[in-house]
Amino acid sequence: MRRNSAALGLPAHLMLYVALILGSVIMLAPFLVMLVVSLFPNEAFLSRRFPLDQVTLSNYFQTFRVIPFGRYILNSSIVTVTVTVLQILISSLAAFAFARLRFRGREALFLLYLATLMIPAQVTLIPNFLIIKNLGWYDTFAALIVPALFSATSTFLLRQYYRGIPLDLDEAARMDGASSARIWWQVIVPLSVPVMAALAIFTFQGTWNDFLWPLVVTGSDNMRTIPVGLSYFVGQYSTAWNLLMAGSVIALLPVLVIYLLAQKTFVQGITLTGMGGR
Repeated sequence: MRRNSAALGLPAHLMLYVALILGSVIMLAPFLVMLVVSLFPNEAFLSRRFPLDQVTLSNYFQTFRVIPFGRYILNSSIVTVTVTVLQILISSLAAFAFARLRFRGREALFLLYLATLMIPAQVTLIPNFLIIKNLGWYDTFAALIVPALFSATSTFLLRQYYRGIPLDLDEAARMDGASSARIWWQVIVPLSVPVMAALAIFTFQGTWNDFLWPLVVTGSDNMRTIPVGLSYFVGQYSTAWNLLMAGSVIALLPVLVIYLLAQKTFVQGITLTGMGGR
């Protein structure tokens, strides 16, 4: 019976492996094309011929000569790191208040907070721009950073996770004389490292790849970020595909490295986030 079951189960496993491999190939194909195009002259891409004797790394160096790509990388790094750190900090404090503290109107305020998730970002684009403009923040780091510091999604996920942490830990800490701030920092935060790491990766990726908002609130090369800078390789009559792909490969590397380094913590955080608030 066991042999028959194994024999019947073998094709199913093979089909599963084939499906997974096929899905992986489909997902990796765009990145492979991007890498190949970045290693050849633009004429090779236009002619759809990629002779190996034309492989070159000059596209990567030319990317920095054609546009101030180094400045774009610096701007994206400053904005992304700042937004990631401060957004997780602010979301964690808000989630702690909604999950562990008792005050009048807590649930109503939290529902109002969640209601902002139903408003498309395009609807608030012009009002946010007018606020930034009236504050004199146009074409500054403040315009790129401040509006992204508050995230209802991160607050919701952290709140659900915090609700899954036993309240006995808070009560024991309060009996030892700990304040709410100390409980958050010494009890809740150490237990929330995996979920915070997962949210940090999501926030880093979203901020690093954001195109529309930096396009709207910046007007000079000194403040543009990588996605906006890459768009200048796309002209009205022609596109420098080799430089565009080379710049895209460079832009992809930080996100890829961070994910690989924090992969275990990221997967654990995703799992725990789904289990929180039971």
